[in-house]
Amino acid sequence: MKRALVLLFVLTLALAAADVTGKWVLDVTLSAGSGSPTFTFQQKGEKLTGRYSGTLGEADVTGTVKSDDIQFQFTVKGDLGELTAKYTGKVTGDTMKGKADYGSALGNGTFEGKRQK
Repeated sequence: MKRALVLLFVLTLALAAADVTGKWVLDVTLSAGSGSPTFTFQQKGEKLTGRYSGTLGEADVTGTVKSDDIQFQFTVKGDLGELTAKYTGKVTGDTMKGKADYGSALGNGTFEGKRQK
């Protein structure tokens, strides 16, 4: 009986975890300006991979989703040298929002996004 309850609890947590698989457009506001990059995510369990496409070019994305907490990052090389952008936030259904850190080159800010249908 105890084992069944533990299994039920674990399954409930797994079902409650956000699934961000798909295409998202994020509105990002940084101290250096704003933009609306596109992210295409693939999620397997807590592991997140995908692709960034925006003003800085294109790059692979890695991260995690734990319950409704999301974190992901990408690195690009360009006129500003190598730049790593890090996002942390919360997912609620087909929306997400949180903080974006583009380092000293572009600064910190916020993001809000929606999954594209």
